[in-house]
Amino acid sequence: MLNRRHFLTTSLLLSAGGLLGMERLLANTDTTWRMPDEGEPHTRTWMAFGASEAIWGKKLLPETRRSLALIATTIAKYEPVSLLVRESERAMAEELIQANPKISLVTCPINDLWIRDTGSTFVVNDQNQKAAVNFNFNGWGNKQEHKLDAKVAAFVAQKAGVKALNTSLIMEGGCIEVDGHGTAIITESCVLNKNRNPKVSKAQFEDLLMPLLGLDKIIWLPGIKGKDITDGHTDFYARFARPGVVLAGYDPDPQSYDHEITLRHLELLKSATDAQGKKLQIITLEAPTDIRTKYLNNEFASGYIGFYVCNGAVIMQEFGDKAADSAARAAIQKAFPERKIEQLNVDGIAAGGGSIHCATQQEPA
Repeated sequence: MLNRRHFLTTSLLLSAGGLLGMERLLANTDTTWRMPDEGEPHTRTWMAFGASEAIWGKKLLPETRRSLALIATTIAKYEPVSLLVRESERAMAEELIQANPKISLVTCPINDLWIRDTGSTFVVNDQNQKAAVNFNFNGWGNKQEHKLDAKVAAFVAQKAGVKALNTSLIMEGGCIEVDGHGTAIITESCVLNKNRNPKVSKAQFEDLLMPLLGLDKIIWLPGIKGKDITDGHTDFYARFARPGVVLAGYDPDPQSYDHEITLRHLELLKSATDAQGKKLQIITLEAPTDIRTKYLNNEFASGYIGFYVCNGAVIMQEFGDKAADSAARAAIQKAFPERKIEQLNVDGIAAGGGSIHCATQQEPA
C-alpha cells in the first residue's frame, strides 16, 4: 500500500445522483501538509465570543459569556488570543476580558462559540508554510442553525493570511485528534455518519483525509450516535499528550450512555499501535460524579478530556468533585510534566455540552 502521507491529494465528490467522481483539491497539491500536535508551538489561539440567547437561553447566557472570557484571559497569559465577536457585542466582550492587550477582538458574524468545529484546522509543510483546512461545517449534521458559522473557517484562514484548503469531506475539528507524527484517533459515529458524509466508506474517507493532514494511520473508535449534538466527538473520549501517550476518558456511572462505550474505547486503545507500530501508553481520566448542580442539565458535559494545550500550559476544567478534579489534574500534570496546569470552573461551557477544547482552535507557529 502506498504511504498515504505522500499519496496524491484528491477527494471524492458525491454528485446529485449519488455517483462518486474525482474532485481536485482547491489548493496546490505539490506539497505535503501535516497537522501538528496541539502541544507544538502556537502563533495564537482562536476563539469565538458567540453565545446567543436564542441557543443558550436567558438564564445560562451570562455564565457562558463569563466562561468564555475566563478561558480567553487564562490562555492570554501564555499566548495571544484572537476572539471573534459580533459588532454589537464588542463593548461587552471588551469589558469581560478587561481590555486584555493579548486578546484581539475580530469582528465577524457568528452563530455560536464552538470554533474547534467551525474554524479552520491548520496544517504546515516542510517549507514552514501554513494552510487552513475548511471541513464544510454543517451544524453537526444540520442539527443547529449554522449559516454564519459555515463561513468561519474561510474567514479565519483569510485573517490568518494563509492558503485555504478545501475538501468535499464534511466534519468538525472536534472529530480529529493527532499526534503530529502520522497517527490520528477518530470516532466513526461522527464522520462515517449519513448526516455528514453519506455513502462515503471508511476506506474512501481515509483516502481523502490522510494526505490532507499528513496521516499514515487512523485509530478508529466507534463513538456513539444521537446522544449529543456532535454524535460523539473524539475530543470527548481520547487525546494525545504526545506521540505514543493517550489520555482516555472513562465514565464510571453504569447508568450513563457513555459507560459502556468508554470501556470499549479503552480496550481498543490499549491494543492499538501508532503509525510507527508502537503500542500506546494509556492514561485513564475518570469522569467526575459529584459535580456542581447550579447549571446542571441534560446536555452538561462533565469530562476531563476536553483540555486545551497552549504554549507552556494546559487549560483544563474542574467540576467541584474534589477527588476526581484532583486525580485528573495529577494525571494531566504527569502527562505534561513541563507545563503549568490551569484548572478552571467553566460550567457555562459544560452546560452547553462542550469543553474548553471545543471553544478553542490553535494556530501553529
